Amino acid sequence: MTKASRSAQDLSRARLLAGAAALGLTILGAPAFAQMAPAQTVSAAPSADGLAPGAFYLEANQIIANDKDKTVTAQGDVEVRYEGRTLRAQQVTYNQTTGVVTANGKATLINPDGSIQFADSLTLDDQMRAGVIQGFSTRLAGDVKIAAASAVRRSDTLNELNKAIYTPCPVCVDENGHQQGPSWSIRADKVVQDKKRKIIYYRNATIIMLGVPVFYAPVFWHADPTIPGEQSGLLAPRIAASRRRGLSWEQPYLWAISPSQDLIVSPQINTKVNPFLNLAYRKRFWSGQVDVRAGYTYENDLRGDGERFGDRTNRSYVLANGAFDINDYWRWGFSAERTSDDLIFDKYDIQDVYEQRGLFATEDRRLTSQLYATRQDQRSYFSISALSFQGLRPTDIDRTFPLVAPLIEARWEPYAPVLGGRLRVAGSAVVLTRDQSTALNSTRADPGIDSKRASASIDWRSNYTFDSGLRLSPFLQARGDIYNITDLPGGGSKDATRLVGATGVDVSWPFYRRDGDRTIILEPLAQVAISPDVHQIVLGHDGSGPIYFNEDSLALAYDETNLFRVNKFSGFDLYEGGQRLNLGGRASVVYDDGRHASLLVGRSFRSEDNRLFPSYTGLQRQSSDWIVAAEAMPVHGLQVFSRARLDAESLALNRIEAGADVNLPRGDGFIRYLRDENDPTGFRREDVDFAGNVQLYGNWGVTFRGVRDLERDVWRREEFGPMYRNQCLDFAVVWVHEETFNRTVGPSDSVQVRLTLATLGDKGYSQ
Repeated sequence: MTKASRSAQDLSRARLLAGAAALGLTILGAPAFAQMAPAQTVSAAPSADGLAPGAFYLEANQIIANDKDKTVTAQGDVEVRYEGRTLRAQQVTYNQTTGVVTANGKATLINPDGSIQFADSLTLDDQMRAGVIQGFSTRLAGDVKIAAASAVRRSDTLNELNKAIYTPCPVCVDENGHQQGPSWSIRADKVVQDKKRKIIYYRNATIIMLGVPVFYAPVFWHADPTIPGEQSGLLAPRIAASRRRGLSWEQPYLWAISPSQDLIVSPQINTKVNPFLNLAYRKRFWSGQVDVRAGYTYENDLRGDGERFGDRTNRSYVLANGAFDINDYWRWGFSAERTSDDLIFDKYDIQDVYEQRGLFATEDRRLTSQLYATRQDQRSYFSISALSFQGLRPTDIDRTFPLVAPLIEARWEPYAPVLGGRLRVAGSAVVLTRDQSTALNSTRADPGIDSKRASASIDWRSNYTFDSGLRLSPFLQARGDIYNITDLPGGGSKDATRLVGATGVDVSWPFYRRDGDRTIILEPLAQVAISPDVHQIVLGHDGSGPIYFNEDSLALAYDETNLFRVNKFSGFDLYEGGQRLNLGGRASVVYDDGRHASLLVGRSFRSEDNRLFPSYTGLQRQSSDWIVAAEAMPVHGLQVFSRARLDAESLALNRIEAGADVNLPRGDGFIRYLRDENDPTGFRREDVDFAGNVQLYGNWGVTFRGVRDLERDVWRREEFGPMYRNQCLDFAVVWVHEETFNRTVGPSDSVQVRLTLATLGDKGYSQ
């Protein structure tokens, strides 16, 4: 080869690499360039592939420079590396006159993000911005795969694929060597990737699941999963059929308004009733976030079988919340929960309603709206809030619910120990206003009790651990309350002040023993508490005795969580007085591999009976019921627990709750059993609740759920259906039966389609 040829060869190598590198950049949609200077020595740090910035690596069995045609061709196991990208092909040709780059023969482009593109041939124009690819395929981030007979790059932001298939699912070979198709895919005559709009469009698109075409659309689109951030597009539909609404199709569409806000528009189309529109809006601010869910329809009221009755009117709901940081210490937020109809969530199958959306948790079938501000640092906490409630239960009367405004809570701890222990100073104040009395058979004309309370307390505790392992924790608690109560039954008001408190000591003495691969711990526990006689707030008397003022301790469960609580009442209005002794013992075993088990047994003793406690708690007598609680993980993937309350004299089971959680490779689920001989409503309760998913053969299995009321011998809810599940498809067809009688909503049967397609949104239904 002549010197001129060698010089041309050197220059052509640089141009060849520029074309190859630009080819890789262009295919990825990165900024392309038309030329690059020959490699030169630089002092910058080398990249991950060992090349200095701007340098390249070219390897081939043969390089041919054709001076006549002004082309440079690299042949035989060609590999070009540049800026973290690697191009491999059997032949790469660069035309110096036209600037066209062509790669042939099993062309493969590996990108820095790990995505890989394959082609039979690649051709790019002289601007390195447009090109044609034959036999195109690519594997993108998230294992998304796209293949097409041909691909045309129109511009930096617009790619067009012909006769294409899109799938995020693996294409596998079975044990017999036969290739298995993806679990789901989209096939289309034409696919257009619009990076500017961040959307992938399809023309004549067919969605294929498990080899069966299930959906066709002349035009279809979804968010581009290769672009970071949330993008606009269709989400998985929610499909159901029931007696109440007929065939129902709810199609969510995600509109990514900006990087900081989005809106899901989800119209529910029903064959028996009018459409229902659901909306979900989210927006992030520099200091916080707002989430708003809302729904609307114009319809009559509905019975369980879909029969219309009553007037046609506007029916809607809103579930909203937000929280914002004012500075490093202050934060404010709100929640707004309201509905026009008590049963709207049941009739239109609205999910995830009764969740905590603010500072305070809500109850089942109760809506809580709140406005609050908090301040918190390492040693103090302050909050001020206002709350209002809407009841959706059959016996709820909204006028009997109090308006809580304001509710103030604060606490502070000094940095330095006080008398060798931790001191906490706290304060609380609340104003409750009711429109209507909570008494049975009350009318709108009967005013509810209004009240104001202010409290201040101190709580001191210290800890002493001896060489023997004995641990003593003396404590002292004191609180002062001021009450103003108005609109009492029969008229009048009441002012009251009182001081309450307790002093005592907690005692524990754990014993450890190492036995092979396990550690055994036995721990006796005791608490001695002494309180002066407590001045309870008495509003009047009836045939059974005094009527105590009680707004915040209406529900009380006696179990292992409050066995060693000094005051077992959860609120301020009632206080546990007298002398009492809480005794218990805990046994635990912990294995080195993470398995464990524990058992707690205990009970409370007091100097005299305490009729403040409801009879169903087992705390009224001098010797309380026995508390037994156990939990264990006998094998990995299985958690079991049980808690029980045994009668103080007969040891009969007054209350028991037991359950298990299973999470194994072939299935997951849970089961809960509850029996209460006398629950807070005064009735016996016994029920079992379970749910699970079990894969029986390959990816096929069953999903099920049941809620059985054993006391009334009725299934409150049943679900059962086949499912298919793998890493990119979750599909189930489920029969659902609800044996519920709630005013106009009676028993119902429905069939629901639950679907998750990887990269196309979330499951249409959640248990």
